[in-house]
Amino acid sequence: MQPPLASWMTPVDRDVLEVLRNGNERELVLTPGVIAANTEWKRQTVREHLLQLSDERLVAYHDETRALYQLTDRGRRYLRGDLAAEALEADD
Repeated sequence: MQPPLASWMTPVDRDVLEVLRNGNERELVLTPGVIAANTEWKRQTVREHLLQLSDERLVAYHDETRALYQLTDRGRRYLRGDLAAEALEADD
């Protein structure tokens, strides 16, 4: 079951987080281009959403020089349902 989206989130955000989570397999560390190649979204769209997700502390750079992103503990908690969407609204 997917967690509900915060008001600022779109399906792009959920897709990005889910690709990084990689189901029940080992989490992935990916570039915006690789995420885009595995979703229906364009690379620029993915990049813009990664920046917002980073601002919200759901993802972070694994390697900024290579633009590799990974989930944060906060992102994992959100995907598991341990962090409510409402908590993402109030957290500035």
